[in-house]
Amino acid sequence: MNSESLLSATAAYVRQTLSGDSSGHDWWHIDRVRRNACRLAHAEGADIFVTELAALLHDIADWKFHDGDETVGPRTAKAWLEQHGVAAEVTEHVCAIIAGLSYKGAGVNTDMPTLEGRCVQDADRLDAIGAMGIARAFAFGGHFGRAIYDPEHPPELHATFAAYKSKGGPTINHFYEKLLLLKDRMQTPTGKRLAEERHRFLENYLQQFFAEWNAEA
Repeated sequence: MNSESLLSATAAYVRQTLSGDSSGHDWWHIDRVRRNACRLAHAEGADIFVTELAALLHDIADWKFHDGDETVGPRTAKAWLEQHGVAAEVTEHVCAIIAGLSYKGAGVNTDMPTLEGRCVQDADRLDAIGAMGIARAFAFGGHFGRAIYDPEHPPELHATFAAYKSKGGPTINHFYEKLLLLKDRMQTPTGKRLAEERHRFLENYLQQFFAEWNAEA
């Protein structure tokens, strides 16, 4: 199977697998990440094929929906790639990107060792901030039955992945525990530039949210 056919088959597989998702981790999230990852790869000089393949498969079995098991995603991706005869070095690279992609808490370093991984990670994080990130945050919170905001439940800056995985606070906390921290964790020059405007949108949204919450607007 040539590269174009594999990418097309992978897109169809992912779209079918994630159909019906209402948590913000649906096919259209994958498609946005795929397009932004390729945009970053072109700008930064990364391998487009590896980048696009990893972007397509990055949430095929996210740990958040598999009892916190972060090994399910890489294993699922590996099985798909091996089934289609993808070269071992490409399979290993894609699976390593998927394994290291997720945000794991404010106190946990998740820098990517390869340029392709940095492009996919930055693209995934771009989709977690700005207008799209806000929409996805509330979709995720609603999916898991979380409150919008509770002033008696302050945010936490999690020092470990285990602590981050066990969190269950209101959605507004997620802005402080993750979303507002992503701008300074972007790893490509293009990703850093694109994150600036989206980060400002988060800040403006929160300013308006709290003005309305406090009956000041």
